[in-house]
Amino acid sequence: MTETTATTGCPFAAAASGADKDYHGYQPFEMKDPFGAYAELRSEAPVMFDERVGYYVVTRYDDVKSVFDDWETFSSENAQAPVRKRGPQATKIMEEGGFTAYSGLSARRPPEHTRIRSIVQKAFTPRRYKVMEPFIRQNVVDLLSAMLENPENQGDILRDLAYDLPTITILTLIGADVEKIDDFKRWSDSRAAMTWGDLSDEEQIPHAHNLVEYWQECQRLVAEAHANGGDNLTADLVKAQEDGAEITDHEIASVLYSLLFAGHETTTTLISNAMRVLLNHPEQWQALIDDPKKISGAINEVLRYSGSIVAWRRKALKDTEVGGVPIPEGAELLLVMGSANRDESQFENGEEFDISRPNASEHLSFGYGIHYCLGQMLARLQTKIALEEIVKIAPHLQLVAPEEITFRENISFRVPESVPVRWDS
Repeated sequence: MTETTATTGCPFAAAASGADKDYHGYQPFEMKDPFGAYAELRSEAPVMFDERVGYYVVTRYDDVKSVFDDWETFSSENAQAPVRKRGPQATKIMEEGGFTAYSGLSARRPPEHTRIRSIVQKAFTPRRYKVMEPFIRQNVVDLLSAMLENPENQGDILRDLAYDLPTITILTLIGADVEKIDDFKRWSDSRAAMTWGDLSDEEQIPHAHNLVEYWQECQRLVAEAHANGGDNLTADLVKAQEDGAEITDHEIASVLYSLLFAGHETTTTLISNAMRVLLNHPEQWQALIDDPKKISGAINEVLRYSGSIVAWRRKALKDTEVGGVPIPEGAELLLVMGSANRDESQFENGEEFDISRPNASEHLSFGYGIHYCLGQMLARLQTKIALEEIVKIAPHLQLVAPEEITFRENISFRVPESVPVRWDS
């Protein structure tokens, strides 16, 4: 069963038809159902230079994994760079607003990456996760119960559950104001659009204003932790700094800038995709209802089959090759994990969804190597709790018109716009 989602001007639109080259059906920003094109690329052009975006597109499992693993050859410095060059008006807005945010970790290289990650990792303690688990579970129950009170017997998993849950969790973890949930979502949407989208200069302007607000809030949280302390991750990082850890206020604010985005955006998508895919496979959904112990394995299969992030970027620091294709120094690569995760040389019948798959945990949706996702345990925990409560409270949910679900256009994130559900009285 298949699923249904730097130059001047707009180079992507200019070559969108692919008239001068066979792109094997691949369209970089289309996320409705890219998997057929991914399979074609793996077979015919596993390392293909795409002039429309200026990246070598890498689609086979072994190649993607080896690039992730070789940080000395393939730098992460471009991971957070805008795909579409910022226009002059957006640049002016951000400069005048004091926007100097930088990647928390994903775009940093050793030794800087090693130094900051070792400090941040100590703040992501098992104690914090354990303390938060009852809080997360109660939020799931409250949000789900509110959805089920709809007299029309219909709801939206994304809007009614997945939107708020991880945002409340990460804001609480960091010590931010949960009342600002809509602001943080708005800022995060702008960060995604400005970094991974294909916006015109005019379209960038409101997003530029949002990013200035976002960065100012991250700086304010650091200043507040210095002034008042607290029992949260921001205060932990400030305390570590005061105790001699080598991390600056700007670096702490940059970590928050990343965490406040990655800590909820991808988990919102993971929960949404998990329910979308599972309800679209009724026999496997029933298997979870019958045996909730299978949920952890099912989450790995969702991450493999329909991950939140389907592509990530690297830059070659020297002349090299990938999959036998020469890669010149300075070239940029787009590593398509959404394709690698279905590579049948690694996953038998990789285009099929199977929650009992024995090696589903070998997916690359959280990356690989030194940049393996620091927050993956929290994402898994929230998704596991959400599924546990849904199979208990609302096992009768049914997906509505899955073929009509749309996905946001961008180069990296496969985000459904909604996951409509209904239930019988």
